[in-house]
Parts: sequence; structure tokens; C-alpha cells
Amino acid sequence: MPLTKINSSLAQALNRKGYVSLTPVQEAVLEIKNPDQDLLVSAQTGSGKTVAYGLTMAHTLLRSNLQFDFSRAPQALIVAPTRELALQVHQELCWLFEDTRAKIITCIGGMNVRKEASALERGTHIVVGTPGRLCDHVRRRHLDLSHLQVMVLDEADEMLDLGFRDELEELLSACSNEHRTLLFSATIDKEIESLARRYQKNALRINTVSSLQHRDIEYHATVSHPKEIDNTIINLIRYIDSPTAMVFCATRELVRHMQSTLIERGFSCVALSGDLGQDERNHAIKSLRTGQVKVCVATDVAARGLDLPMLDLVIHASLPTNPASLLHRSGRTGRAGRKGICALVVPNNQRHRAERLLAKAKITAVWENPPSVVSIREKDNQRLLNHPVLSNCKDVSAEDQELVKKLTEQFSLSELANAVVSLYRSTIPDPEEITTVALDNRRSSNVDREFRRDKKPFSKSFQGSSWFEIPIGRHNKADPKWLIPILCNVGNIQKRDIGDIRITDKVTKFEIAENKAADFTQNITNNKNEDIKIYSSSPEVGFQPRKPSKGYSNKSLGKEKGRIREKDREKTRGEFDKRKRKNVAGVAPLPKTSNGSSRKRRK
Repeated sequence: MPLTKINSSLAQALNRKGYVSLTPVQEAVLEIKNPDQDLLVSAQTGSGKTVAYGLTMAHTLLRSNLQFDFSRAPQALIVAPTRELALQVHQELCWLFEDTRAKIITCIGGMNVRKEASALERGTHIVVGTPGRLCDHVRRRHLDLSHLQVMVLDEADEMLDLGFRDELEELLSACSNEHRTLLFSATIDKEIESLARRYQKNALRINTVSSLQHRDIEYHATVSHPKEIDNTIINLIRYIDSPTAMVFCATRELVRHMQSTLIERGFSCVALSGDLGQDERNHAIKSLRTGQVKVCVATDVAARGLDLPMLDLVIHASLPTNPASLLHRSGRTGRAGRKGICALVVPNNQRHRAERLLAKAKITAVWENPPSVVSIREKDNQRLLNHPVLSNCKDVSAEDQELVKKLTEQFSLSELANAVVSLYRSTIPDPEEITTVALDNRRSSNVDREFRRDKKPFSKSFQGSSWFEIPIGRHNKADPKWLIPILCNVGNIQKRDIGDIRITDKVTKFEIAENKAADFTQNITNNKNEDIKIYSSSPEVGFQPRKPSKGYSNKSLGKEKGRIREKDREKTRGEFDKRKRKNVAGVAPLPKTSNGSSRKRRK
């Protein structure tokens, strides 16, 4: 790897870390002609932005020196949007500047303010922090930015989205005029360009975002029944079996619900959200990085900059609100050349929304059903047969050989194999039974909305259909308006799959299309709602639907009702006009006021 443009102290750190080649953004910041120029850099997540601005600011801070001299005031300031990202930046810069004797401290919300103030007073070279806490130290005069040489705004677009514009402007205004401003962001919008024009001087624009978003990430859109989102997520985690998985939810309440659900099913799980204390968040990230916990459920607070080793699976339990959020969430996997899988759990009534989201993000996803219990068991069998313990069992210690001999003498091979399978199954959570949702219907519909659009009487017949019945009839006020959505939800069918509906006093019989009858039978068999019971049936011979009373047809009945309503309105208007012309007994009119209005006074 050519390291001629890198400070030798940093080059040694890169070699120890195992760097073979630099990423495009790291090469771009080293190839600039003026190493002291301001930079406006856009690079996708997982491209090594932290090391990139660490390399470029090292020239400004060290020049040709290999180590830092003592400094009372900080020479470099890195501003990050979240605590987790600030701590991660601090960790990256510590190994990168290890041989330079740089003193790097953090100033982030949720930590002890007095300890941070004491560290600033003792002197430091580089400060990493969040906008709010850094502004607090500036106001209290703990943080002196008058000698600052480099200021880095990391994930600037996220800081503006979180409402930190005033804090950023306060920090930039407190800096000395002679300093570099490095602005790194995944996307460069108008707000960031405005900020750059105001606080940067002749900034060099560097864009390393690839036209192909996240080439190392494989996207899957998993269509699920809205009531089976939790089971779908459980089966996805079980099927893919990533060493570390991250599940993104829209709200903190959903995070708490999903975490408790996964723990109840037997997964080791932690949560990351804004309502957790800093110690809890640090512990959660540490347990993920050390492999003590397998699943992390988080809000978008963990969607930026967070780098977790062996994170091969990202699940969107809630659909992202915009393409940028989708890309940043998904960017937690497939980082630095690693492969990853991103699964969007799509309720079948939100299919259109998911398609628009993927189209705007320029992402092609594989549409599929959730993994079934059978497919997960097959995966489990393959994992057991390829388990490292079985492949390395030839090397048995002398201490264990005696135990192995006793086991083989006391038990048969089938009994021992059965015990191995049972032990293996006891260490993994059981998969969940999931209803299959049709994927051939690209226009997933909201049944209630579709029925409201259809004003015609619902009656049609199929050839070769199957009949079913539900013990709800006229005595229960049965009506297709609310029966059809129930049948569609329970049987996972569409309205067009339902044929003739025959309502009697106690039972409602309905017709299901031949190509959907088998799936409908399986779904009602797996139905866990005891309040809804559906059985196979046969059409009622000689059934006659009820006719409207008074001999009116549906069309004439509607016209007659319209004439009656119009007569009532005319009668009401006539009575109102008559009362308006006559004073009500006991009420005398008041003289008109200055604005021409009159008021009544009760005697």
C-alpha cells in the first residue's frame, strides 16, 4: 500500500490494523493539491470516513513531526450527531494516532460534565463531542477554540435533521478564523451547501458516492400478514442466523415491545433508543461488539455511523419514512467490503408504499414470503452437520477418552445422535408458524377501502368453487361490509376471490374461488382466533335472497328515499321561515346596535 502521503506514525498504525488498501474516500482526501484546503466530502456509509478525515487533518496538525507537543487548548474538534457515533470516532482516532502521543477526549451528553471539564483544563489535542455538550463547555469557558486548527463536522446532514443548526453555527463562530473546516456527509443538500458557503473558504468538493447503492448488501422484501410481524422477524433471525443482527423500529415503544418479544422467545437481545441512559447504551454496544448479545433492537438513533463487527443482518421491522433513512439503516451491514443482508418486513397492505420507497432509493429487492418452519429446520440440520465441534471431534483429549468409551458402551449410536440433536435444538429458539401471503398480486389492497369503492351488490359465482360457512347470520346482523374484511384477513385472500354470499338467519355461506380454496382451508385451520370459526360447507339448495319490503327494487327504493328526504327538508325550511317572521311568545326584539345587528331580551 503506498503510504508516501501519510504521516509515518499513522502509516504504522494502519499496517498494524491490517490495512491492505485505502477506500476511495481515503484516497481522495490524500490526493488534493493543497493539504490545508477546506473539504466538502460526500461518501456513503461504511466507506471509512473517520480514517479519511483523520489522515487529512494529521498533515495540518503534525506537519513533518511524528508526535504532538503539549497543548493546553485543543487543536482539532470533531462534532458528531449522536453519542454512539462520537464514542466510535474517539475509538477509531485513538488507534490511528496511537504513535503520535495525541491526547483525545470526548465531550458528550449523558456523561459527567465535571470530569470532562477537568480533562479540558489539563490540556488536550483532539476533542470529539456532540453539539449540545460542546456548546455547553464553550459557554462555561471550559473549551477554548481560539487555537483550533481543524474542525470536522461528521454526518452533517444528520445534525441538521436533528435540529442542531444553531449549535453548529455557535461552534463555528467560536473558532479562530485561521482553521480548516472539513464537512463530511452522506448526502449534500441545500442546507449543507448553505452552511459550507458561510463557514468554509474555497472548499474542495469531493464526491465518492457510488451510483450503485450498497453493492455489498442483498435486499429482501418479506411480505407478511400485519398481525404476524413479530413472528416474521423471529423466523428471519432464525433462518439467516447472523452472528449479530439489528432490528430497526419506528418508535421507542415499538423497540420495547420487540425487545421483550425476542427475549421471551429465547433470543439474547439489547435495545438502543433515546430514552436510555448513556451507561445503558454503552453497555448495549459493548455487549454487541464482544458477542455476548446477538440481536439489537433500535430506533434511528443507531442508524448513523455505528460500526458493529459481524453484523450480517439488518431488519426493518417498521418501514423507513424516506429513502435516506432506508440507506442509513441498511448501511450498518455490508461495511468495508463485507457482505450483508437487509430485510424489509412489508405488511401486505403496505406493498405499494414499500415499492415506492425502494424505487426512490434505487434499490432492487427480492420479494418473498417469510421463512417457514420447514425451511428453518432444514437450515438447522445443515448447521448441525457442519458444526465445528463435529468436524474437530477427532482430537479427543486423554481425559475425555474414558468418558467417550463409557458413552459408546452404554448407549447406541442412534441414542447418542438423538441426544446430540436434542441438545442442539435446546440451544436455539423455536421458529414460528406463519401464514403464507400471496406474492403474485402486485396490487396489495386494503379490503375495507376496496369494498367501499364497490357500490354494486356483492354477488358473483365461480365455476368449480368451494363453499364455506361461518356461524353468523341475520340474527347477528351479518353484513358483507364487515364480513368480507374478516374473511380476507383470516384466509389471506382478496375480495375478488370471494364469490356468492348467502346469509340466512343463523349461518352465512360463501363461495371461494377454486385456485384459492386450498390455501383458504389451510389458513382457517391455522387460525388462532377462537372468536372466528369457519367450516367447510355446501351451497344451500333453493336459497332465495331477501327482497326489499314494499315491493321496491333497489333502484326505485333509493329514489323514493331521496324524495322523502327532500320533502322533510322543505318542511323544515318552511317551519323555520314561519318562526322567523313571527316573534316567539315572551320575547321582545331589542333595538338594533351600532353595527346593524339586533339582539333579543327575555322578559
